[in-house]
Amino acid sequence: MSIMQCKKRIVTRNLFLLWMLWIPMLSMAQITLVKNKKAQARILLVEDNAVNKEAAELLNFFLQKMSGVALPVSVGEKATSGSVLIGELTQEAGYEGFALDCSKGVLHIQTGGGFGAAYGVATLLERWLGVAYYAYEAYTFTPMQTVTIPQLHCAETPAFRFRQTFSYGNEDPKYVRWFRLNKQQDVFADNLWVHTFNRILPSSVYGKSHPEYYSFINGERRPGEHSQWCLSNPEVFELAAHKIDSIFRANPGKTMISVSQNDGNNTYCQCEACKKVDAYEGGPSGSIIRFLNKLAQRFPDKQFSTLAYLFSMHPPKHVKPLPNVNIMLCDIDCKREVPLTDNASGQDFVKAIEGWARISDNIFVWDYGINFDNMVAPFPNFHILQPNIQLFKKHHATMLFEQVNGGRQRGTDFGELRAYMLAKLMWNPYLDTDSLMKTFLNGYYGAAGPILYRYLQIQQGALLSSDIPLWIYDSPISHKTGMLNDRLIKVYDALFDEAEKAVAGNEELLGRVQTARLPLRYSKLEIARTRQGGDAQAIRHDLEIFRQHAERYGITSLNERNNLATDYCALYAKRFLPRANTNKAAGAKVIWKNAPAKRYQAIAEKALTDGLYGGTTFVESWVGWEGEDADFVLDMGEAKTFSKITTDFLHQLGAWVLQPQSITCSWSADGETFQEIGTHTFADDRDVSVKFVPAVVSASTPVSARYVRIQVKGLGLCPSWHYGVGYPAWFFIDEVTVE
Repeated sequence: MSIMQCKKRIVTRNLFLLWMLWIPMLSMAQITLVKNKKAQARILLVEDNAVNKEAAELLNFFLQKMSGVALPVSVGEKATSGSVLIGELTQEAGYEGFALDCSKGVLHIQTGGGFGAAYGVATLLERWLGVAYYAYEAYTFTPMQTVTIPQLHCAETPAFRFRQTFSYGNEDPKYVRWFRLNKQQDVFADNLWVHTFNRILPSSVYGKSHPEYYSFINGERRPGEHSQWCLSNPEVFELAAHKIDSIFRANPGKTMISVSQNDGNNTYCQCEACKKVDAYEGGPSGSIIRFLNKLAQRFPDKQFSTLAYLFSMHPPKHVKPLPNVNIMLCDIDCKREVPLTDNASGQDFVKAIEGWARISDNIFVWDYGINFDNMVAPFPNFHILQPNIQLFKKHHATMLFEQVNGGRQRGTDFGELRAYMLAKLMWNPYLDTDSLMKTFLNGYYGAAGPILYRYLQIQQGALLSSDIPLWIYDSPISHKTGMLNDRLIKVYDALFDEAEKAVAGNEELLGRVQTARLPLRYSKLEIARTRQGGDAQAIRHDLEIFRQHAERYGITSLNERNNLATDYCALYAKRFLPRANTNKAAGAKVIWKNAPAKRYQAIAEKALTDGLYGGTTFVESWVGWEGEDADFVLDMGEAKTFSKITTDFLHQLGAWVLQPQSITCSWSADGETFQEIGTHTFADDRDVSVKFVPAVVSASTPVSARYVRIQVKGLGLCPSWHYGVGYPAWFFIDEVTVE
């Protein structure tokens, strides 16, 4: 035997001996939880608290699903071989983080605080036991008679200490823990976490007796539930501080509260004292931060969150928030077709977050990924999720709320996928997003997953190439020449046909695919109603399928204002289906005495008499006046006999679109001298739903005339109860019908 052969035999023998020694060491390092459907381990809780119990319940829930066995649970006992020890504190992970260690026969699930122990269990189940969780009550696992855990060690800390998505999955407690989500009521005292001025000092209580507590706007004090506080008034501070102290006393254990502006834009106080501060600080955020700093000094052991929202988005020039003042920065006005760094609206927000980051390490970002006006409509923003979240992290955000999918609303555009990706990225913003998307699509939609991936990629490319913005008050109609043009919709339909065919034998998967198709079906209906001479029978067929699937899959509201899908379908059949235009004023020339707002003048002359009725957004058909009255004459070209004039108004309080005071109709034979027919007066309407309000003016006897005059008396300023208190109110008309 050669020396070389001898050396090879020695090396081989030594490797074999090392292997034989390593096998029992490996066996010792593992822990067997279940063997042949019998419990082999026990769960020990370091402390008998809610989080540890929840972690144990989550582990046992899936062990029961996989093996039919749950492990016994006890508290405070010494860990021996065969124990799963939950709740030890660890220095390896930060707040809400966890550490996992399986060695020497004990599985340690340690916490860095918060819900860390439960998140550790979720990671163990997902990474080492093959459980996959996708959406509300939608998870997969592999049945097994024996469940073992290998030797392992890992520790993780989330990128943000507070993470929340606004999705119906939050109705499932297991989903919330699995995706490492928080809820505001767990953090904020008395659930006071946004738009809280009126909750702390209700204008209904103090408005009449102390109007000086509220905003001075356009020449007078305007108390109201959407008015702001006069932050320079020392009585407001003392009263608010007293109320806040009582709230904390009533909520022991809670150390954070939001003291933040009411919803509404530009409704901040403009009295001389407040104006002086804001002029020095460069904007209304100056008064807000000075006020919050005083509260932070009064209660140094508490955290005070306040909004940097709309008029207060940009930071003050001089005052800096104290460390216990939390800045809730909102990007509500930004477009969503590209990352925030890449368009003008986003760049303005980037300037704001950079400014806040220079003066604060305590930033809470409120990000939007939802179409408030048309929630069941395509909203392909998946490509911007990661760069935006990385931007927030880079600029000192420690808390993040992603307002997506409409809360309990189902049927939003791939809402489950969006919530899945956001939850993963809020924990770790540097994951591979393409892999996340494919993992979800293939797991949640089965064989249809790769087809839907193609659909999303094509639609994303079409959006980017169209150069049409995507925003949170969008309409499919805005994209009918872009990502929703006729040729692309034909491609999308073919892909969904293929996807449905791929899962036709599985009722659950088919339902998921058909739910994902609803935004496309809705878009086709919305676009169809903007065109003359459509195929009424084909549209009626599409409408019925949309109605059936919306009902079957629990799709209720179509927008933020809870307009029901069932009502939409009924109204569509009555209002939007193609029909002959019997309006005697169809195509009439419009003579303006007081024209609409400039942005609507381009369509106004046709839109008022074209037979096409507007929808819930005002991107088409609607003609609007802001803070002014309308006055115009329709020239029908010749004398016509009629007895009734109907006008159609939009009601959308969230967009400052209110019904006017009244409308008066007159007629004339020569266009010079008019005789009044009658007046319709509108009732005060505070309904938050979006709706269409007809106004009918009838003549006692038929009249014959060539000219019809329409005079609309607007509200002027928004009333005290409205978001825009003290600022001009809009009204919109889309059709004037003469019969």
